[in-house]
Amino acid sequence: MKTSSETHVPLSPDFPHFPEAEMQARAVAFHQQMQSRRSVRAFSDKAVPQAIIEQCVLTAGSAPSGANHQPWYFACVGSAEKKAEIRTAAEAEEREFYSGRAAQEWIDALAPIGTDAEKPYMEIAPWLICIFAQRRGGIREGEDKKNYYIHESVGIATGMLIAACHNAGLATLVHTPNPMKFLNGLCGRPETEKPFLILVAGYPAEDAMVPNHALVKKPLGEIASFL
Repeated sequence: MKTSSETHVPLSPDFPHFPEAEMQARAVAFHQQMQSRRSVRAFSDKAVPQAIIEQCVLTAGSAPSGANHQPWYFACVGSAEKKAEIRTAAEAEEREFYSGRAAQEWIDALAPIGTDAEKPYMEIAPWLICIFAQRRGGIREGEDKKNYYIHESVGIATGMLIAACHNAGLATLVHTPNPMKFLNGLCGRPETEKPFLILVAGYPAEDAMVPNHALVKKPLGEIASFL
C-alpha cells in the first residue's frame, strides 16, 4: 500500500483503545443489546424527532464502501401523505406477490411469520427510510464516476443504520416489495438509482408481538469457523 503525506493522514487519535478485558466486556454487552432487536410489524404513531433519524443516517453514512464512493441515498419520509402513497404502491406489488408472483416455496417459508399483503404500519410508523443504491456518483457532489461493490456497500450501510436505530431505542422493519421502481418517482430520485429497501422506523406499539419463528437464531458453531 502506497501512502504519502499528500494522500493520507494519520489514524484519528479518537480511535478507541481498550484493555482486552474491557474489549471482551464491550463485545458481550453489544451482543446482548443487539439480541433484543426484533423486526416489528406493529408500530406506535408516536412522533420521532427528525434529529434522531438524522444521526442514525449519519452513522450509516460512515460505512465502508467501494473506493469510498458511498453509493447510497436515504430518502427519509415523514409526511403522512407521502407515506400513504408509498403504502398504496407497495401493497399493490404485495398483492401480486401473494396471489401468484411468488413461488409456493417462498410463500411457505413466510407462513410462520404470518405476513400478508396488508402493510398498515407503513402509515402508522413515523418514518419510512427509503434506501437507494447509486450506480454512478463519486465522493464529491456532482461527480459521475462508476461506483463499485454497490450492493455490498449499501448492505453494510443498511446494517449500520438498523443497529443505530436500535441503539437509539427505535424499532425497525425491513420491507422489500418487488419491484420497487415506484419509489424513484415517489421519492424524487433519478432512474439511475435502484431502490434497495424500505426501512420502517419508530416506536413499537404497546401490544407489539413477534413470531416465535423469529426468535430462533443459529448458534456460533453453525455460523462461523475459526481456522
